[in-house]
Amino acid sequence: MDCVSPILDVATRLWYCTAKRVVYIRELEENLNSLKSLTEELSNLSKDVMVSVECEEELQQSRRTHEVDGWLRAVQVMEAEVEEILQNGRQEIQQKCLGTCPKNCRSNYKLGKIVSRKIDAVTELKGKGHFDFVAHRLPCAPVDERPIGKTVGLDLMFQKVRRCLEDEQVRSIGLYGIGGVGKTTLLRKINNEYFGKRNDFDVVIWIVVSKPISVEKIQEVILKKLSTLDHKWKSSSKEEKTAEIFKLLKAKNFVILLDDMWDRLDLLEVGIPHLSDQTKSKVVLTTRSERVCDEMEVHERMRVGCLTPGEAFSLFCDKVGQNILNSHPDIKRLAKIVVEECKGLPLALIVIGRSMASRKTPREWEQALQVLKSYPAEFSGMGDQVFPILKFSYDHLDNDTIKSCFLYCSIFPEDHIIRNEGLIDLWIGEGPSCSKISHLLDAAEVHTTSRDEDMPRFEGGGAATFGFAKTHYA
Repeated sequence: MDCVSPILDVATRLWYCTAKRVVYIRELEENLNSLKSLTEELSNLSKDVMVSVECEEELQQSRRTHEVDGWLRAVQVMEAEVEEILQNGRQEIQQKCLGTCPKNCRSNYKLGKIVSRKIDAVTELKGKGHFDFVAHRLPCAPVDERPIGKTVGLDLMFQKVRRCLEDEQVRSIGLYGIGGVGKTTLLRKINNEYFGKRNDFDVVIWIVVSKPISVEKIQEVILKKLSTLDHKWKSSSKEEKTAEIFKLLKAKNFVILLDDMWDRLDLLEVGIPHLSDQTKSKVVLTTRSERVCDEMEVHERMRVGCLTPGEAFSLFCDKVGQNILNSHPDIKRLAKIVVEECKGLPLALIVIGRSMASRKTPREWEQALQVLKSYPAEFSGMGDQVFPILKFSYDHLDNDTIKSCFLYCSIFPEDHIIRNEGLIDLWIGEGPSCSKISHLLDAAEVHTTSRDEDMPRFEGGGAATFGFAKTHYA
């Protein structure tokens, strides 16, 4: 009996090993099908993850996490390895004797073992393909460059603002002046040419305030600029956002550029720390009203005035074009008269300059000048110089249909996002055929003016995309 037990033990072990190897051979075809199915599921999961990654990277300015990137690479490698195994498996199956018995048991065993292990590996990799988030938001540049064209007559004012910004005792600056004088353009120049070339500020945040003031919209602009994850604050209350902004900005040397202010904004309500508690932080704002400068308690205020005659003529010529001005001696003479009527206001010079660029004969210029002079110039408030010139531009829209369609913009609040489909529905009531809708959208864009002008300006999707429009008055 003592001899039998060891023999049985050896026999049992041999049977176990043999049976296991036989399973690899017997179930090879079934395991190959399982491996193929599992790999297809893994590939589909990989595609879903990739869609999420691309969406985050394109729309949210994010970068995929190292974990996700490594997993996607591992899937690609796994797919290549499985494809090679499946190809070898198909060859082995085709070589079976009478369709059932393998010609080479050793080769089938080795392949079956590889297939079994690869099934476990694919299953494990598939289990790792579920992520709480697939990308991190990229850190924003300290300063976002703002679009700006050629500027005329702003260099002196820019240097004055620059000196104030370099004075550590001056923490806040107010730029005020009538609509269309170039306040937003000056603020863009400050953003790009001053803060864009300095390294001693952690972040510069541009905010269009407009009216009515929305503290929560301002908070969202700040939080996005500070690169905080949306899911952390999207559902937060205003008070929670205030606390988060305060915590993030308190540790930074920041610059807040507030464009188009009409009323006082409580910076602490937004979450912006008191400037006296910071070493270098600054706030610069633009407004039409000096009263807002008083209410915001700015340390320095500067009136942005109209252009000198020389600067005004230079800007006007730039909008009309030298080809038109040089086409007849009388046109340049008439151009100087038109510039005088504009009284140095950039808005007027730009609007009238663009309108006159299509008039190629002295007669057309004389007629346009007569129309311009015939409008009354007596208006109260800031609009007493702007409105008649804007009305001149409006009166020279191509036809009454476009004028009527353009006026529909005035029924929407400032900075309100207008769906183009909504505008089209309103315009259809005026009678234009569907074939003219695209023309009307294009015409509205052509006849609107730059960001710091009184006439409504469209921003956003164009006519071809039927996206959205947005009006702004600076």
